[in-house]
Formats: sequence, C-alpha cells, structure tokens
Amino acid sequence: MLGNFLEFTVVAPDILASLNFYKQLGFREVEGGDVWPHKYAVVSDGEICIGLHEREFQSPALTFVHQEVAKEARSMTDLGYDFAYLQVDDDSFNELGFLDNDGHLITLIEARTFSKPDEDANNSILGRWFETTLPVRDTLRAGRFWAPLAPKLLRMREEPTTHMRFDAAGMPLGLSESIALDGPSLCFRCDNREQIWIALAKHGFAHKEFPGFEGAFMSIDAPEGTKLYLFDEDFLGELYEVDETDEAPPT
Repeated sequence: MLGNFLEFTVVAPDILASLNFYKQLGFREVEGGDVWPHKYAVVSDGEICIGLHEREFQSPALTFVHQEVAKEARSMTDLGYDFAYLQVDDDSFNELGFLDNDGHLITLIEARTFSKPDEDANNSILGRWFETTLPVRDTLRAGRFWAPLAPKLLRMREEPTTHMRFDAAGMPLGLSESIALDGPSLCFRCDNREQIWIALAKHGFAHKEFPGFEGAFMSIDAPEGTKLYLFDEDFLGELYEVDETDEAPPT
C-alpha cells in the first residue's frame, strides 16, 4: 500500500543552514529533481534521506513513492481512509497525504524527487541510522493502524515503555509511548562519542545530554527542528536489536 520509503520530509525555513548542519555531521547532499516549485534539497548518510522543503506544510512527514497514486487513492477511499490532501489528475504530479491516529502525516507521491544516494557512502559521525520513531499515545492502538500499511512487525517490547517496530516499506518505524519524545525523531547507533564531542565543540550544535528517551545518551537539534537521538552501540543490545519476525501486532 505504501510503495517504497523515500524521505523524512521536513519544513526548512533556512535550507542553507540545514544543509550546512547535516554536512558538518558527515551527510552528503543528493542531486534533486525539478518536480517541486519551491526550494528543495536532500541530504543522506547512505541509509536515511532527509528532504528539506522551503514551503509550509505539516512537518515532519513520512514520504513514500507509489507509482499508482490515483489507483491507490481509490482503494484507500474504499477502506475508509480520510485524506489531508489529494491531488490526482493527468496534468499534475500526483500526491496524497493522510494522518495516522496520532496526527502524523504520511504522504504518497508518484515518483522519486531526487537521485538514489550512494548506499556505501556513510560518513556520518552520528553512526548508523536504525529507526524513525513516532511518539504515540497508545502503542497498541497505533500498531493496529499501521499493521495494514506495514504488515511486518519486527519487534515489540513492553519495558521500559511499550514500543513496537515495523518495516514500513523499507523504513524501520518505531512507535513509542515515551514522554521524552515531542515529535517524530531519527535514531542512530553511535560507536564514536569522541567524534560527536569534537563536532559539538567545533560547531556548537544545540544538544541535550541524557534526554530521557530510553537509553539515548544525547539528542541533537537540527536548525529546522529535526531531533536526532544517539544511542551507544553496545548499550542497545536487547533493547532495540531488530528481531526479524513476521508476527502480527496484538488485537
């Protein structure tokens, strides 16, 4: 239903500031297309792509590519989905958006808007991206919403807070009741704290030590507001290790 994950889509009022921030962390700018009429840039660490948009919309959003957006829109209408917006006709770039139970925006577009990044070029000092995490009020209720969209449940745990992880069309998607989360966030396995401290001292990134999110030793705030959580590789262990299963979420 979702197609393929494309990008973590955010409003970036100052694209140059956001670009510089991510490049200083080791991300690379990806060549973009000319689909959007507004200013647009994409950065990637080889695994996660972050789309920086200089326009107003509900941000952030999870964006997927589906080649048959119009057909999918009809199917979703039959299943009772409500759209936040819908644009499907022969003379426009087809796209749609809808909200999950917690108000997070999910968008489908008909084609890629940037070139594929080099997956072998991960020079980010943050380490390895392992999850996009959404704050939810009730994880089981949120899981029931996401199950038809992302039927492969990778892992579920109940402590220290209820947390579910799905494979959402190629994106590891976490649902968490943690009160520390104030919005959709990106989580990284960091195996070199020294590099992080050097970057903080050099660039003065806004950050918080031990931010309270289930073992994260630091959060860093991007200029456009994206929150990046860093976890020690050794600490994660059983807490976050992906367990490849095909279980369905509890009903």
